[in-house]
Amino acid sequence: MTTATVVGGGPNGLAAAVRLARAGVQVTLLEAADEVGGGTRTHEALVPGLLHDRCSATHPMAAGSPFLAELGLERYGLSWRTAEIDCVHPLDGGRAGVLHRSVDETATGFGPDGGRWRALFAGPSARYDELAQDILSPLLRVPRHPLTLTRFGVPTLLPASALARTFRTDEARALFGGIAAHAFRPLHLPLTSAIGLGILTAGHRYGWPVAAGGSQSITNALAALLTELGGKIETGTRIEAAAQLPDSDVTLFDLAPDAVADILGDRLPARIVRAYRRFRQGPAAFKVDFAIQDGVPWTSAPARRAGTVHVIGDYAELAATERAVHAGRMPERPFVLVGQQYLADPQRSAGDIHPLWAYAHAPNGYTGDATAAIIAQIERFAPGFRDRIIAHSTRNPAQLAAYNPNYVGGDIMTGAKDIRQLVFGPRTTLSPYSIGIPGMYICSAATPPGPGAHGMCGAHAADLALARLRR
Repeated sequence: MTTATVVGGGPNGLAAAVRLARAGVQVTLLEAADEVGGGTRTHEALVPGLLHDRCSATHPMAAGSPFLAELGLERYGLSWRTAEIDCVHPLDGGRAGVLHRSVDETATGFGPDGGRWRALFAGPSARYDELAQDILSPLLRVPRHPLTLTRFGVPTLLPASALARTFRTDEARALFGGIAAHAFRPLHLPLTSAIGLGILTAGHRYGWPVAAGGSQSITNALAALLTELGGKIETGTRIEAAAQLPDSDVTLFDLAPDAVADILGDRLPARIVRAYRRFRQGPAAFKVDFAIQDGVPWTSAPARRAGTVHVIGDYAELAATERAVHAGRMPERPFVLVGQQYLADPQRSAGDIHPLWAYAHAPNGYTGDATAAIIAQIERFAPGFRDRIIAHSTRNPAQLAAYNPNYVGGDIMTGAKDIRQLVFGPRTTLSPYSIGIPGMYICSAATPPGPGAHGMCGAHAADLALARLRR
């Protein structure tokens, strides 16, 4: 029997294990924590019955994942739910940029910018299922759909600031900028349009859904399928040295690059050790979970119906905060992302008490307390919010890293998404999943196509491992 070991049970580790098990490989997945899932875990907190996603929460890329689509995970309880409105970016004075699943409805709301919005997203979103086969793969490969990829790809090369300037309204500029800022990069840098355009295009095809019952449902479905296929999951098993690894035909690591270097030590080629040790981390998140009475009293009416709300102000303010965070300074008014998952999935609430998910962008390793700044930002666009808080809990960058060691310094993106790392992953190579040891691979979100619950990093690494096994 051909065997495989997967170290790390986040969504990519689970995806790799499932891909291998479906090919008839006997798989053992080892997870250091007491439960698998990595960033896709959910817990009951603050108030009995209140369900909070621990990290990842909204999943346009997962809903459109070619790998997840082929698994039939609805048989294992996974279903997607969407709010009436996908995302709202409020501005001072009550105006807001409003993102609907429909390109036309979104464009209509932008008035003079409607034509530009349609030009950017109508074609790519209609062909997203083709496009996803290329943008959710390593970029330096022969594309399956070259014309579709080229039409989509040209704007992605631009800095987000350059693309934002093509919009005339504050609403369109702010909404696009806020989504581009999901990459945790200063918006004046090249290629910073890429992640924003990818999220928007996927969202216009699939919406911005949440998993019914919490992101844990994605984990549970993958784990159930793996078990059904004969795979084994061992939790509470921390691998710290190569000597602890089981003897397997292939081994895959859903770990940060430096963790792989720590485990394998001088078994790794020196050039790869150097690359993994130089792997750059991005800014951090500072997370706060709230229990709130009734809903958030947003001044913007669409925000009261939106699954995600960006809290920062206009594009200029957003760009300034991202530059500050990248430079290691915590802004007084940070960029805050607010998740109202309960609007799509009411079972997460306890009566009229609702879970509110929020995090602010912060410098990597930030040691301060951003709770008051996050509350103040929400209060700025929702006067009276403080009075509705029943309870709250925080998770600072160090606590995020303790929860998931792949989040070094609180970097929930598993590495800075600068040009080199976005294109190549942890090292400059045409084979980002190879680590220089035959039969061993890295499959974490440090590799292309990057973070998300789509599982594509794990699937691609597993395909490489299977190609070796079939020789």
